[in-house]
Amino acid sequence: MKWLIASDLHGSIPACQALLRAFEREGAGKLLLLGDVLNHGSAADAKTTAELLNPLAEKIVAVRGNTDTDADQTLVRFPLWELVRVFPTGKGPFIYATHGNLYNAAHLPDGMQPGDILLQGHTHVPMTERHATFLCFNPGSVAQPLAGSEAGYMTLEDGVFIWKTLDGTEYRRYEL
Repeated sequence: MKWLIASDLHGSIPACQALLRAFEREGAGKLLLLGDVLNHGSAADAKTTAELLNPLAEKIVAVRGNTDTDADQTLVRFPLWELVRVFPTGKGPFIYATHGNLYNAAHLPDGMQPGDILLQGHTHVPMTERHATFLCFNPGSVAQPLAGSEAGYMTLEDGVFIWKTLDGTEYRRYEL
């Protein structure tokens, strides 16, 4: 199954709409959101963003970011409270998905083993880092890219991670 992986929507309606177009265009079966989804749930943009995401609730897997709150959970129909989610890659190692503010390359989640992959957001900068015992990837930000990066996402299918801009242009890949 193909996954689309994104982070740091921050309640942006245009970014969410572009992400949903990318999800459809990619033909992905799951959407993994690495936190900072609605940006504190109080703004009208947060409510509209939740309304855009909710029809895909059964296809969304999310982790809580530092701007996600209990108010956000009342707006979305998918769980948004876990700090770390763990998934098999289908090629051996496990993926540990987190936002990046609490767990990151300097502070790994409990249970990570040599060869596992850490997916994180938070920095708003796409990243591929090979560490001594693990890999660390970041899709960048859908809504607020930093450090000269473009708004974008990653896909994962058959052990291949591909970074793309929101228009679908590939600019990086990593094969397990």
